[in-house]
Amino acid sequence: MNRRAFLAGTALCLSGTVASAQMKVADLRGSIDSADLGLVPNAANDQTTQFQNAVNRAVERGRALFLPAGTYPVANLRLPSGTLIVGVPGRTRLVYQGGGGQLIRAEGVSNIGLTGITFDGANRSIGDFTEGLLHFIGVRNLSLDNCQIAGSAKTGLVLDRCSGRVENCLISGSAEAGMRSNEADGLAITGNTVTDCANGGIWVHRWREGEDGTIVSGNRVERIGARYGGTGQFGNGINVFRAHGVIVSNNRVADCAFSAIRSNSGSNVQILGNSCMRSGETAIYSEFGFQGAVISNNIVDGATTGISIANFMNGGRMAVCSGNLIRNISEDGPYPPEVAGFGIGIAAEADTALTGNVIEGAPKFGLLLGWGPYMRNIAASQNVLRECGTGIAVTVVDGAGPAIITNNIVQGAKSGAINGFRWLEKATGELNNASDFANLTVQGNQVMA
Repeated sequence: MNRRAFLAGTALCLSGTVASAQMKVADLRGSIDSADLGLVPNAANDQTTQFQNAVNRAVERGRALFLPAGTYPVANLRLPSGTLIVGVPGRTRLVYQGGGGQLIRAEGVSNIGLTGITFDGANRSIGDFTEGLLHFIGVRNLSLDNCQIAGSAKTGLVLDRCSGRVENCLISGSAEAGMRSNEADGLAITGNTVTDCANGGIWVHRWREGEDGTIVSGNRVERIGARYGGTGQFGNGINVFRAHGVIVSNNRVADCAFSAIRSNSGSNVQILGNSCMRSGETAIYSEFGFQGAVISNNIVDGATTGISIANFMNGGRMAVCSGNLIRNISEDGPYPPEVAGFGIGIAAEADTALTGNVIEGAPKFGLLLGWGPYMRNIAASQNVLRECGTGIAVTVVDGAGPAIITNNIVQGAKSGAINGFRWLEKATGELNNASDFANLTVQGNQVMA
């Protein structure tokens, strides 16, 4: 590229940047500056009354409220329909004043927009009437964009029966979950960063099972604890509970006390293309009374079990588990081992196809097919299992249903390539053929030392 072309290109880029900036300024020309309504940044005294008045006046005029950079000490704000508040990202801070209340609440309203604002809970006490620093109830078309929520003494953001989007936000330091949605009605949670929360990252829950359809995509969730302990109810990066039709895709989830992604009783869930690093227990779960799960193209590096598709005894069934890469599995879990224990690459029980997965370094089982009599219609094909304890363990307990184990590669299995188990007790030698078990088809597998 010659100098003239380079300068022309640079001028074009700069003109685009200036045009973008001018467009954003233009968007705010019709807004009301909060200072014109008596709301002063960096005031020493509580500004709740002035802030609420400024919000109400802006809504009455059908205008956005612009908050200049600075700190605003407030509490117990109520947002009416049509509220649009715009701040300076990282520099406009609403600091909760405590007193057993909450910072912001909106209920039964619509068209709420919050952009470029930091909500600081200051770790002050939140009232018993709410579970979050920010609580939205029955809000239609809610938008939180490029905001920060920090230091909540409970959950940072609670959304009950809401529609809309939460995107490009940073949520950190919550004493419970970073954010929780209950019974969403068309919600997208995208591009957010949720870190250093004591009990959970992103929760998509319902009080009763039902269609939810929330999209959780492109988020970064890191360092999630399990303050309340237990065996997996808490400590999960992304948790789906009773919510059907949820899509969890392209998230990076790391350093969670329990699971990176855990779906409990969530039917038709899709868990796609996620990166799950250093999970303290099972990295990806589809468990209990679900019907329908697609778990594909995920990377799991570090966990006690890579993927578990479990609980046929509770109705958990019907899954596709394909194209996942699983490595660095440990037998050391966060509580004494139960049921099949830890150290498993993928475990599945009913009406499930396991194809094209690559598993390396699962110290107990690469694949665990069924558990006791709880197995039906398992197809395990074209998987690569390397340096595992037992490559493939399949239940041979009386009452177990059919399974097909075909065209897999098992290399370097330390305790056996393909073996039948009665619960945790090895019950067969190598299953080069399954003539003794009418429900098993084992053929075309390649076993290498």
